[in-house]
Amino acid sequence: MVYDWYESQRAMLSPLAEFAEAASKFYTNPLWPLSQTPGAQRLSASYELMHRLLKSYEKPAFGITSLQVDGREIAIQEQVVLDKPFCRLLRFKRFTDDPKTLGRLKNAPTVLIVAPLSGHHATLLRDTVRTMLQDHKVFITDWVDARMVPTEQGGFSLDDYIAYVQEFIRHIGPDVHVMSVCQPTVPVLAAISLMATAGEAAPRSMVMMGGPIDARKSPTAVNNLAMNKSYEWFESNVIYRVPVNYPGAGRRVYPGFLQHTGFVAMNPDRHFNSHYDFFLDLVRGDTDDAEAHRSFYDEYNAVLDLPAEYYLDTIRIVFQDFALVHGTWHVDGEPVRPQDIRNTALMTIEGELDDISGAGQTEAAHQLCTGIPEADSTHFTVPGAGHYGIFSGRRWREITYPRVRDFIAAHREGAVQKTTRRRTA
Repeated sequence: MVYDWYESQRAMLSPLAEFAEAASKFYTNPLWPLSQTPGAQRLSASYELMHRLLKSYEKPAFGITSLQVDGREIAIQEQVVLDKPFCRLLRFKRFTDDPKTLGRLKNAPTVLIVAPLSGHHATLLRDTVRTMLQDHKVFITDWVDARMVPTEQGGFSLDDYIAYVQEFIRHIGPDVHVMSVCQPTVPVLAAISLMATAGEAAPRSMVMMGGPIDARKSPTAVNNLAMNKSYEWFESNVIYRVPVNYPGAGRRVYPGFLQHTGFVAMNPDRHFNSHYDFFLDLVRGDTDDAEAHRSFYDEYNAVLDLPAEYYLDTIRIVFQDFALVHGTWHVDGEPVRPQDIRNTALMTIEGELDDISGAGQTEAAHQLCTGIPEADSTHFTVPGAGHYGIFSGRRWREITYPRVRDFIAAHREGAVQKTTRRRTA
């Protein structure tokens, strides 16, 4: 019922959003005399803000088509490597006609970035991908909006998520380095643990960023909600069926618009001030700041639905039973034993001001992975960084990325192990 109401409201407001967009352009069109009248800029700004508050936001494109490497511009081509019902494995292939640069690109380490399946699209990691491409071959998981997956494809549980990660690692090969951002730190650790227990070739390293490995530590508002409500409450109150106007009609999902509402409710003042500042930027003609606002909210407001099985599994296993840290988690009957990981180096990263994954939650992976030598284990706390600052923005590019790059380089095949476990800020 709630999902149907939401879709009806969205359809009803769509004409108003289009009218607001047209009116905004009307009052800034230099060919119309009214655009030169006092107050026209303010009217245009008001209509554009209305348009952006009422419009629907579709999945953005990665839009990474070129990159500067060694002072040369190289072409980037986005390729679909594996296409599965609930996820596409993408590769960003780099091309150049300079022999020296080409040799460097071919010898670069391979990185699989596991993007979060927690309401936003993988394009939220655009800055992560663009930065990593400077020195690495990059693959990324591009999760599919569950409302676009027909029910004939079956369900998708946390166990299925883990199986996907394992399949992607096997496809790329054992020389891969796996980077997990936020939510996937838990299933990625489980996937690699199960591979190690089975005696499979494991990735060279795993970089875990801002995830709830042990959500009991420094619990945030997100953790408290998951801990204080029962499993039955979540199943009864936030799970709905996809309406008939989508390919996945009838599928049980946790709707993206509910997740988005929760994100906004965590910091309503921040979002209100951001929109007001956007309005003032438009009035003043500050196009750079206005465009930065558009770019951020084009991404932030584009959300996807999560399969109900996967969402409820995550609530129970990660945030209520703490099955990973208690050693009680079984996947397809096999125990998840992080202590069996021995040949995969571990780097954990947290943000000093992270209000989604609290201090110590990600670092807890070191306490579980007791089979990894200290020389192959390190932790870094990013000073002044919130959750998104761990993997995007200036702090990511200038502070965190150089450490990630050096860690991966130190744990390539045949590389001398130079890292030591340490806590830095």
